[in-house]
Amino acid sequence: MKKNILFIAAIMLAFQSQAQKFDLQGQRGARGIMPENTIPGMIKALDLGVNTLIMNAVISKDKQVVLSQEPYFNSEISLKPDGKEISLKDQKKHNIYKMDYADVKKYDVGSKVHNRFPGQQKFKTYKPLLEETIDSVENYVKENRLAKPNYSIETKTIPKGDNEFQPEPAEFVDLIMDVVKRKKIEKRVTIQSFDVRTLQHLHEHYPKIKTALLIDEKEDFENNIQELGFNPTVYSPYSVLVGKGLVDRCHAAGIKIIPWTINSTKQMKYLIDLGVDGIVTDYPNLFKAELLEQ
Repeated sequence: MKKNILFIAAIMLAFQSQAQKFDLQGQRGARGIMPENTIPGMIKALDLGVNTLIMNAVISKDKQVVLSQEPYFNSEISLKPDGKEISLKDQKKHNIYKMDYADVKKYDVGSKVHNRFPGQQKFKTYKPLLEETIDSVENYVKENRLAKPNYSIETKTIPKGDNEFQPEPAEFVDLIMDVVKRKKIEKRVTIQSFDVRTLQHLHEHYPKIKTALLIDEKEDFENNIQELGFNPTVYSPYSVLVGKGLVDRCHAAGIKIIPWTINSTKQMKYLIDLGVDGIVTDYPNLFKAELLEQ
């Protein structure tokens, strides 16, 4: 009997260790069920067991780091301060880089029904500062005795948008890192981007900070790494690009692979079986610990 108990305990410990190593990442918080890049969305993701909170960062006119997928107010999710809708044609006119944060905060990004995520909870909310988000998350986990999360912060840039929709890459990264250092969360932060320029600046000037290279096109793994110029901590491709060969090449290079964005338990199980190190999902509520069982 004693041997059986010890055996079961060993199995449970091994499973817990495996679960802790696997990185469940909440896309923009928990975008499938809560407004994206908002503090309530981040808090919901924590309640659902997310290890890493993914958030997108842009810069306002007064050099504040703001959570937003685009450096403007997307017509799909945004309402003007007067409650009126923003047309697709005019959305880029609502350029966050041309606004002070006091004006950015007046827009509502939680009330409009999201056509692609009809199950989202709807309520009036705003695009928060990165600093405010970190404070809210850290206070929440402390009050509720939860594990401290990791943060994966994406630099959102538009091709050829420097000085129009975003600052130059060096300034962009420095502004984010100023917040990260003041909040003393360097060991729990990854900076991710499709824009290799921001990752290159980070690697040169903040070499201890983890990096994630985002990939959305079919291109050789080796070519992408060569363009970047160094091995990132994480290689993060669009999920349809991931096969066993890519997983093995990443691991052979000492790089973790965490694909995006996986929104079904079937696809989660498939990728876990391939050996990925984590997944990005809009629906962290779909992830179950049983998926890690072999």
